[in-house]
Amino acid sequence: MCGLSAYFSSRSDAGPLDEAGAAAFAAALETMRHRGPDDTRVVHGNGYALGFNRLAIIDREQSVQPLHYADRWSVVFNGEIYNYQELRAELIREHGATFATQGDSEVLAAAFHYWGEAALPRLRGMFAFVAYDHRTGTVHAARDAFGIKPLYLLETADGLWLASERKALDPFAAPAGAALHTDAIGHYLTFQYVPDPITLHRHIRRLPPGHRLVWTPGGGVREHRWFRPSLRPLRLQPEVAHQAIQDALRASVRKHLRADVPVGTFLSSGVDSSAVAALAAEAQPGIHAFTAGFAADGYSEIDVAQDTARQLGIPLTPTVVTDEQVLAELPRIVQLLDDPVADPSLIPLYFLARTASRYVTVVLSGEGADELFGGYTIYREPLSLSTVDKLPPSVKRGLHHLAHVLPEGVRGRSFLERGTTPIEQRYYGNARIFDPDEKARLMRFTAEPHTAITAQLYAETADVDEVASMQYVDLHTWLPGDILVKADRMSMAHSLELRVPFLDQQVYAAAAGLATELKLPHGSRSTKAALREAMRGIVPESVRDRTKLGFPTPTRLWLRGQIGDWVDHLLATSQTGHLLDLDYARGLLAEHRAGTADRSRKVWTVAMFCLWHAINVERTITVAQPAQVPVAF
Repeated sequence: MCGLSAYFSSRSDAGPLDEAGAAAFAAALETMRHRGPDDTRVVHGNGYALGFNRLAIIDREQSVQPLHYADRWSVVFNGEIYNYQELRAELIREHGATFATQGDSEVLAAAFHYWGEAALPRLRGMFAFVAYDHRTGTVHAARDAFGIKPLYLLETADGLWLASERKALDPFAAPAGAALHTDAIGHYLTFQYVPDPITLHRHIRRLPPGHRLVWTPGGGVREHRWFRPSLRPLRLQPEVAHQAIQDALRASVRKHLRADVPVGTFLSSGVDSSAVAALAAEAQPGIHAFTAGFAADGYSEIDVAQDTARQLGIPLTPTVVTDEQVLAELPRIVQLLDDPVADPSLIPLYFLARTASRYVTVVLSGEGADELFGGYTIYREPLSLSTVDKLPPSVKRGLHHLAHVLPEGVRGRSFLERGTTPIEQRYYGNARIFDPDEKARLMRFTAEPHTAITAQLYAETADVDEVASMQYVDLHTWLPGDILVKADRMSMAHSLELRVPFLDQQVYAAAAGLATELKLPHGSRSTKAALREAMRGIVPESVRDRTKLGFPTPTRLWLRGQIGDWVDHLLATSQTGHLLDLDYARGLLAEHRAGTADRSRKVWTVAMFCLWHAINVERTITVAQPAQVPVAF
């Protein structure tokens, strides 16, 4: 877990960065100091610069970066390769590879040196790396299969810039206000995050998950997809499927425990984190667990987590988040995200990570289980709407018209409307904030529709059922755009490495072939049924069938109290009026505060964009940066 930065000149005869350029590069790297406080180094050469902030986890004394290998490669690598010991032995055996360190960074460099792109599927872990080939002047970069680790890029007339966070590229791009990507704003208002590969900065983008790039001076960037998750049901006997899940997850958790620093685990009320904690406790008895909640009734998982920890025989440290803490830290949280993410559950995650970082340097967490195993309740929707879906097209058209003429709130209206709307139009992700009509009312500009993001994904799943299509959409949008962004940024804010055992190649393989009936049984309200069954005898029965809560956050209550006062002031003073109808947004807040309607998700989404704009464009809100540390050259 670290922060990388790289620059490559477009001029084949370029020398090292001049004094001003080197200072700007070092200052940009410093904005990511929280990602790696243990060591900061910059290497300059003719036409390139590589920088690295290191959080030392494995081979702490030797595996410094930027790393050089075979008199050919210079590499900066953010992440962990959990099977590095096995790959190291294979490289020595097959190629006579030599190593000067005991860490995974050099193993990655050697794997790329000997195997090239074919190394990527063999890497069991999370990664974003940049490798510079001194012989050819070619730049190679890649991102892991699911997008656990971020990688941003900026192409200018001067060359190519890459970094772990967008803020490290902003100084080299056009000012944010002059380069606002309005399509990205439109998508944010739909999804509550900006989907890959775009960002709110028109000229800065992200390398998508499962992609690699090749760049040469004058040749530009060429991107290639090396991994595409696919959910294709196989004819598996239930007991075989359950055992495969258990075996793969147990092996994954054990590999994710590899570290030369203290490792802990997050623990909430659900089966995902409980499964990870239980399997971690098998291998590392007494592993320290951490949980968080709010003081408001109904918004805490602490009691359940404490009971689970007691049954597993592991210590648990809880964190209770107050409204005052939320107000104090919100600007810092939004600044860390680079682009706003209006998922309020990232707030307790921020405070949870802060607490955990005082005890451990690495934590295991349960992200990815819902997308792989069918954990969201909305995945049951196609099953509940199946009776309407089977009706003749003419009947469905009539019912669809009827749904639109029925008054709002009439029982059955929503069911008819959803049942007669094609899945491609009905489902565009877990978070659906403003619908097209509401966006037309709110936005003062025209943006591309959400189908610009989802249409191709549905086309790629035309041969599977609607549940698998919904999972596929989430695997490509919600997971990397929301879930993994908040996991990376909120943990890295406190120099804490967060590992996700569910997003492992072998766990994915065990999930990919599950039939919908094994995930979401007919006649049951259960989700993730195969995973729950696989965890029988491992996870306490009191938790194994518990309904998912997912860091319940009292946004509704916040907006009716002092945080609502702050949001009202933010909307009243925001300079985003040329982009959004702020009177409309304040009207939504007034309705919510009056108790006439729950507008919390919509108001929160607008507020987080306005806060982002105040920090990054208006510069009316300043976020204090950590103290600078001298850079080693």
